Amino acid sequence: MSSPFQLWMKSIQSEIEVSLQHYLPPTDTVPQVLHEAMSYAVLDGGKRVRPLLVFAAGQLFHAPQELLSRSACAVEMIHAYSLVHDDMPCMDDDALRRGKPTVHKKYDEATALLVGDALQAQAFLTLSQAQAKPELVMPMMALLAHASGSLGMCGGQAIDLASVGIALNREELEQMHRLKTGALLRASVMLGAMAGKSLDQAETSALNTYSAAIGLAFQVVDDVLDATADSATLGKTAGKDAADNKPTYVSLLGLEASQTLAEQLRLEAHAALTMFGPSAHYLRDLADLIVQRKA
Repeated sequence: MSSPFQLWMKSIQSEIEVSLQHYLPPTDTVPQVLHEAMSYAVLDGGKRVRPLLVFAAGQLFHAPQELLSRSACAVEMIHAYSLVHDDMPCMDDDALRRGKPTVHKKYDEATALLVGDALQAQAFLTLSQAQAKPELVMPMMALLAHASGSLGMCGGQAIDLASVGIALNREELEQMHRLKTGALLRASVMLGAMAGKSLDQAETSALNTYSAAIGLAFQVVDDVLDATADSATLGKTAGKDAADNKPTYVSLLGLEASQTLAEQLRLEAHAALTMFGPSAHYLRDLADLIVQRKA
């Protein structure tokens, strides 16, 4: 029997799938191959963790549905574009993503490059057209841009690429992943919250602490799964980090210590939400999902 959280999660995931189809360019519109490849990259796959975080934070502050939908889809488009580019031969050179061929394998490298570029633009177009006051939407767009750029996700990926074969210390590894993975997860939480109200200092601090904990936990668990799960379970090539000689939490701390760290971060995320009381239950459930997932 499904729990209330599982029912809520499936409902949001279904809603996001429909909304993404609506906000993406129609596949029968010129250039058809590019639009088809964009939909291939975004639809029918993924856990939608970032959109779920947008909605969980937004519902905490009673944010309007349309703004939450656009924010969640914008974040997911940014995430999808990053995966398309990460999988290309000039980056991680992977052939499998979400249980199906990566975009450059399904189409070609030039198309994959353009898919990423177009999805990034589509993300900001989607958010810019929200039925909300510009003084609300503009800071949200700036937040997403910052989280996606050189001081966020792209910066983290640059550090990752430069760190192959290098023994990073724990502080350096955490810095890389707070940018590469954590920045967009934090943006998801803050976009949902900002859609609902102007946050005070205490609320901002609490959500930042929560976001930092789940962002780091997400990467720790990714490293654990890369070392312990198979490709069929993950939907992507297992063991690739070790094969590519990349620094990970498992290579730095060991498997058991990494699993312990993930649990500590889950508890930190829960503790950060204390001020919000029972209303933050979906954010707590998502922290549990991030740490306890098997893929």
